[in-house]
Amino acid sequence: MLPNSHPTVAYGKTGLLLVNLGTPTSPDKKGLRPYLKQFLSDRRVIEASPLIWQPILRGIILNTRPKKSAKAYAKIWRQESNESPLRYYTRRQAELLQEVLGESVIVDWAMRYGAPSIDDKIKAMKDAGCERISIMALYPQYSATTSASVYDDVFRSLLKLRWQPAVRTAAPWHDHPAYIDALAQSVTQHIDTLDWKPDVIIASFHGLPQAYFDKGDPYHCHCAKTARLLREKLGMDDTQLKLTFQSRFGPTQWLQPYTDKTVVEMAEAGTKKIAVVTPGFISDCVETLEEIGIELQGDFKEAGGTHFTTVPCLNETQPCVDLLNTLALRDLSGWL
Repeated sequence: MLPNSHPTVAYGKTGLLLVNLGTPTSPDKKGLRPYLKQFLSDRRVIEASPLIWQPILRGIILNTRPKKSAKAYAKIWRQESNESPLRYYTRRQAELLQEVLGESVIVDWAMRYGAPSIDDKIKAMKDAGCERISIMALYPQYSATTSASVYDDVFRSLLKLRWQPAVRTAAPWHDHPAYIDALAQSVTQHIDTLDWKPDVIIASFHGLPQAYFDKGDPYHCHCAKTARLLREKLGMDDTQLKLTFQSRFGPTQWLQPYTDKTVVEMAEAGTKKIAVVTPGFISDCVETLEEIGIELQGDFKEAGGTHFTTVPCLNETQPCVDLLNTLALRDLSGWL
């Protein structure tokens, strides 16, 4: 290299980065502790003052919760590839979408918490010549705790770059026709595989502290609209498809009605057969496979229910790939 020459700079490429929540590296305390520490230190997730929250997190939660969470992950861990289902499906979604979009776009994936990090993937895409990068947080319903946290981290990564790419962030897609169609298709196809029919379908979304909704987070509204559109697509009413919220954490009030309490009360009142669909998750994960598929099923049957099934998330199905392709073309408009 001549004294005043510069290294070759890659340029002219467009990138698409899919981002999901995150995953531990292993289903044990060693894998869970750093993951939970990063997740529960996010000010978008826990809005309490760090002066109050961090001593609780470090002194109590990180000494008790990793063991409990590790047991849940161990039940659903993919042994054949030694990874969580969320990591597996997110990677597959990126690979399959890359096949559809072809060489015109570099498609990659990252996790908000854990590895591979957003920071590493942004840098890798920039090094590969991406002058334009579209970021798609894989949460259909927007919340400051999820979508905004992803995009915060993207912009923190850009702070480190002297030569930044142009960046776009995806709009929420809780009411996109392609998403509702894919959801409805997943429900009807799964129920068609059963030798029984559910009395009620539960649409269970991840919960959110009530206080966050009171401050203006649109998440509840997005979930309600998804549930309404799914009902309409399936030709049902709100007695046939019920909206609930799962995964409470801590003593404060969260969005209601709560999935676990609703399902137990239904069983005690005589409902025998239910199906649960989890529209807020595009990929199966510990919240869908363990919390719903194992724990909630046990609670329902213990309370008197007889038949319980969970509708798989969109995962790596063709409707999921078609949906992501539709969203990608929308967000990449003008760049391709």
